[in-house]
This record gives sequence, C-alpha cells and structure tokens, in this order.
Amino acid sequence: MNIWTKRSIELANQRDYLDQLFKVYPMSNNLSRELPENVVAEIRNSFDSKENEPLIRLLLQQELFPVKDSYVAYLKRDNTSISRNPQTVNRLAGAIYSMGFEDTIKQMTLPKETNRQIGPLFKNWIKSRALGVNITSDVKYFLSTTDNIVFDASDAAMEVFARSYLGYTHEKGLDFIAKFNSKFVIGEAKFLTDFGGHQNAQLADAINTMRSSLNKTDFEVIKIAILDGVIYIPGNHKMKNTLSSSLEDEVIVSALLLRDYLYTL
Repeated sequence: MNIWTKRSIELANQRDYLDQLFKVYPMSNNLSRELPENVVAEIRNSFDSKENEPLIRLLLQQELFPVKDSYVAYLKRDNTSISRNPQTVNRLAGAIYSMGFEDTIKQMTLPKETNRQIGPLFKNWIKSRALGVNITSDVKYFLSTTDNIVFDASDAAMEVFARSYLGYTHEKGLDFIAKFNSKFVIGEAKFLTDFGGHQNAQLADAINTMRSSLNKTDFEVIKIAILDGVIYIPGNHKMKNTLSSSLEDEVIVSALLLRDYLYTL
C-alpha cells in the first residue's frame, strides 16, 4: 500500500474528514425540478379531455416521466413508435390518470438525486485554484510552461490531450491532468458514497484507469486514483480490500491530500 493511501485512511478516521471533504464535494439542498406553467396547464387539459397520445407525447418531452416503466425509454428515443403502439400509450396514460393530476406533477418535479450532482464538483473545486497553481485550457502553454500547472478543459478536450500527448489508451475519460516538476499526473476522481453495486463499479473504473497501460512518449506520466468516501472506513469490505491489495507504487489518494502529494513530485 502506498504511503499516500495510508495517509488518506488516517485522515478519514482520525480527523474531521467529512467536514473537510465538503469543500471538495459540497452537497446542495436538493431543490425540486421546475415545470413551466404552460406545461402544467397542458397536462391539466389532457387530464380533463383524456387525450392519451398528446398527454404521453408531452410528458416524454419533460425531464422526468411521472411513472417508472421499461417502455418509456424506447418511446423517448423513437417518437414514431408512439403512434404505432396505441396499447402501450393507453396503458401508460391509464397509470398516470390513476395517480391523479397532483401526484403526476409531484413525480415530475422530484429533486435530482444527490449522486447525479457529484460529477462536476471535483472539477469545480480544481477551478477554485484549491491546489495553489495556475490553471489553463491552452494545450501549447500547458506543454511548454515549466511552472506547476493544471490542465482543465472539457471532458472531451482532456481525453484528446491525454491520448495525443501522454500515451493514454484507456477507454474512460479523465478528471485530472496536471504537471508538477515537469511530471504529468493523470487520474480519475471519485466520491464513493456507499458500498456495493454502482459504487463498486465507480471504484473499479478509477482503479482500472490507474492501472491502464500507456504508449511510450517523451514525457514522464504518473497515473493516480483520487478517491474519497466510504472506501476509507475500516472493516472487511470489498472497497477496503481493494486498498489493502494495492501496490506500493499505486497512488490512491484523497482529494484533501492531493496538493501535498503533488508538491512531493
């Protein structure tokens, strides 16, 4: 296990880890989604007139469909299928009418799930200059400068840069690219909020990125995994076992210690 992984475990279990982590991953109160007044009025009219197809077409255009049904995604992706499948449309409309107008609107304005807010938070933290160095999206400047610096651009631009200049070959995108002491550092950042299922897959993504092979380039490239959350809780669980089985040269580090690690390079 790498020293930075050990330090991350110590930080999570001996200090105000969650209080500090909130600076990196601030969870806002989940505000309800909004529906325009004209959409609410159209839904009301469809309820009153029992116009099934116009109702379903209208609801499919909104961010959140009011009932969970395995056929909804198909209808969303192929609008022509709506008129060709009247029984499916009538079945969905019947389920919605049975909910009633008020509950339908309530289901369509549910707050976004917290885990869907997490994605951009790490990059927002980077943009705040939390690492104490300049940030650029200019490829030429990033390559040529001798200063410590972070490359921050769109997900697509970061992936193109890593593939073009750093020999990156993995199929996943990157959350972090920096240059410290002329060494390039790349990795994924994950906030693992619970054990099991999707979160285990998130962990696997970060670890696989860290362990992926690089094509030979003229640059020294270091791959890391920037992980936070329940992974550092003591116990015999899959995430902790992943940490325990990590190698000495595999840097798994909390975002809270990322700056300290970078300045040791």
